[in-house]
Amino acid sequence: MVKKIKIFTEATGEVIAELSDKNPKTAEAIWNALPFEASANTWGDEIYFSIPVEIGEENAQETVDMGDLAYWPPGNAMCIFFGPTPMSRGNEIRPASEVNVFGTIPVDPKVFKKVRAGSKIRVEKAE
Repeated sequence: MVKKIKIFTEATGEVIAELSDKNPKTAEAIWNALPFEASANTWGDEIYFSIPVEIGEENAQETVDMGDLAYWPPGNAMCIFFGPTPMSRGNEIRPASEVNVFGTIPVDPKVFKKVRAGSKIRVEKAE
């Protein structure tokens, strides 16, 4: 059974995402840390925020897909990707450095374009 999480901001309301088995240690560490709340930072078409998880690289990737959820080890941060970042070349989506992809947003992730830096973001288990 696929584990699901809820990502909530005032701008987007509740968005359901699915954890993947691509990086099981990362997904499990994040699942076990839920719920958490943080202030959103924006970087191009990416939102990232510190979370109470510390884990190293696990099958880390230099580029990601639209709608990917990832963990950024250097910043102990969760990232939501919905388009190009300042480091992207062409149509790729490139994080600041390698990330562990641990989930995906099955609906249009561009709803996160409405989220502003400093906005409160809450992530919890979707039972």
